[in-house]
Amino acid sequence: MAVTLVRRASLLPLPAKFRTPAPKTATFSEFEIPVSFSFTFLSPYCSSALRLDPCYYGDQQLHYSYDSDSFFASLIDGSTQKSHLGQIHAQLLVLGLQDSGFLITKLVNASSNLGYVTYARRMFDEFTDPDVFLWNAIIRCYSRHIVFADALEMYARMQAMGVSPDGFTFPLVLKACSGLPDLEMGRRVHGQVLRHGFESDAFVQNGLVVLYAKCGRIERARAVFDCLSERTIVSWTSIISGYAQNGQPLEALRIFGLMRKLNVKLDWIVLVSVLKAYTDVEDLGQGTSVHGCLIKMGLEFEPDLLIALTAMYAKSGQVMAARSFFYQMKTPNLILWNAMISGYAKNGYAEEAVELFREMISKSMRPDSITMRSAILACAQVGSVGLARWMDDYISKTEYINHVFVNTALIDMYAKCGSVDYARMVFDRTPNKDVVVWSAMIVGYGLHGRGREAIDLYHSMQQAGVRPNDVTFLGLLTACNHSGLVEEGWDLFHSMKHYGIKPGNQHYSCVVDLLGRAGHLDQAYDFIMKMPIEPGISVWGALLSSCKIYRRVTLGEYAAEQLFSLDPYNTGHYVQLSNLYASARLWDRVAKVRVLMREKGLTKDLGHSLIEINGKLQAFHVGDKSHPRSKEIYEELESLERRLKEAGFIPHTESVLHDLNQEETEETLCNHSERLAIAYGLISSAPRTTLRITKNLRACVNCHSATKLISKLVNREIVVRDAKRFHHFKDGRCSCGDYW
Repeated sequence: MAVTLVRRASLLPLPAKFRTPAPKTATFSEFEIPVSFSFTFLSPYCSSALRLDPCYYGDQQLHYSYDSDSFFASLIDGSTQKSHLGQIHAQLLVLGLQDSGFLITKLVNASSNLGYVTYARRMFDEFTDPDVFLWNAIIRCYSRHIVFADALEMYARMQAMGVSPDGFTFPLVLKACSGLPDLEMGRRVHGQVLRHGFESDAFVQNGLVVLYAKCGRIERARAVFDCLSERTIVSWTSIISGYAQNGQPLEALRIFGLMRKLNVKLDWIVLVSVLKAYTDVEDLGQGTSVHGCLIKMGLEFEPDLLIALTAMYAKSGQVMAARSFFYQMKTPNLILWNAMISGYAKNGYAEEAVELFREMISKSMRPDSITMRSAILACAQVGSVGLARWMDDYISKTEYINHVFVNTALIDMYAKCGSVDYARMVFDRTPNKDVVVWSAMIVGYGLHGRGREAIDLYHSMQQAGVRPNDVTFLGLLTACNHSGLVEEGWDLFHSMKHYGIKPGNQHYSCVVDLLGRAGHLDQAYDFIMKMPIEPGISVWGALLSSCKIYRRVTLGEYAAEQLFSLDPYNTGHYVQLSNLYASARLWDRVAKVRVLMREKGLTKDLGHSLIEINGKLQAFHVGDKSHPRSKEIYEELESLERRLKEAGFIPHTESVLHDLNQEETEETLCNHSERLAIAYGLISSAPRTTLRITKNLRACVNCHSATKLISKLVNREIVVRDAKRFHHFKDGRCSCGDYW
């Protein structure tokens, strides 16, 4: 369409590309714009505003004829604000160009590019008869801005209007199906792809690969991939990413190897998936090689690759390397924060994880449920009830207060921090409890040896109609084990088959421990021999531990032989055997075990204890004199020893597994790390304050007996978490009932 403009001569001329002489056959009346017409807009061809309006220059009229589609298309492309688009749209209405599908499509696309989704929809709705290009534009707008449901709604309306999709429609619709994800809708679209003859279109087929991969149907994605006649880098990236995201990293790496053999050029997107795959298979060596490759390609600062590298090094325990990548990002996004916090939490850097979480929220970065669970895990590892309460209080002010997975993590956190009562409070306030929530609370009771409460909760779970799983029974068996409920534990183990649950090695080891600690060692051995699966390390370890309690040397040696064959470089197995020999006072065999350990280059883990005072953790190891208040600590320790002897306490000298004389034995016993932690706690806290201590090894019999009496002498509750369970000491008694 051509329109003649009457223009004031003093203004800048129209760009030459749009200016043509007025048609000779045309008269002014045919092309003249009404006198009321006047508009101003920013032109991409001049720095100032261009104003067009009708006027005369002296007695002369100036006529310019131009191609309206090209002219307005250029103006639309140069627009940077919504106001520009509004002015152009208004002039299209004035000039009667509102029915130009080409220009309205351009306006919809421009609105989408500038982020004005609602405005794009308004212009679309004002167009009476949209063609496939305009439909594609509005679907693209919604899909691009992650409004996937609306994208699919527009596609449905498009079909209802009888407009046939083209090769540009299907990738947009498939992206929306993948984003939701909506597998059923995706299948219907796949059928339409075939009916419209796009089964050989590479772009459409790549969309199908992504759809099925994101919907967890990786086998269907692979079938589409295998049928591709033309495989682009997008095709390879989609299937490799699909396998990596669906928990099949080895297959992802195999296809990547095939891709390399075919000399397909790499891009950073495929390298992100490859790094994730190497991270999942814990192959840091190959992951480092990929890192070197991307440095050579100049891609080391690509944000998504920085995230992948951070996650890889963090998960591999190389937290310093991970942190260097993390701080290369000026403004880390949520995924990067999550990778670093999770890396810290899962590799023993709990305090660093908590500090990073605090830093994140101080910068007004909004965490998601993954962040929350990683931070909660870190708090559980720190073991501080004060820190746990802070985390719970923070979550209560967010939208995650009723989030099932977050509350499950809170239950686990409180239980591991020594407060099963707080764990129960979280459990009680959690709506719509699923099996994971019930199981977490049962496991918490088990950790604290509250077997009866665990069983009662299990019955409530059954009444609520929730079906137990393998974790539920593991928690129940642990609770029975720690409470000495042999008959109940035996019945629960055999009830697993009623739910179609096959016991694993952890379930079997709980039963062996349950029988062994109750003195039924022969029954425990027979139980192992009849196991339908190969006994694992935990099973033989439980038997060896029970043999130490009852000094069954021969049976213990047999269990140790099995452990050495399964796990020859685990220090704990040799220490257990040495403890068995020492309890039987077989010092020559103790010496042989130590020689064997030296030959294998193994050293015993040093015992240490942590105590929380005023929100801060203090660490002690056996005989520790490095603390600034060491003199006061040992004075308190001597005072406690005197009061213990006056109360009739007799040291359990067999707890010292060395061939020492009586005086050396008693001195060593009172210097154990948990005894030092208790002494420090008594001089550093107000009377009646609960002392909370974490020990990395299993508490010895002597310290257990002494702590019971100390709790009565000083009128304190003392909560000790050792390598196996929690002990709550109060009024001269322990929650374990001396069954541990």
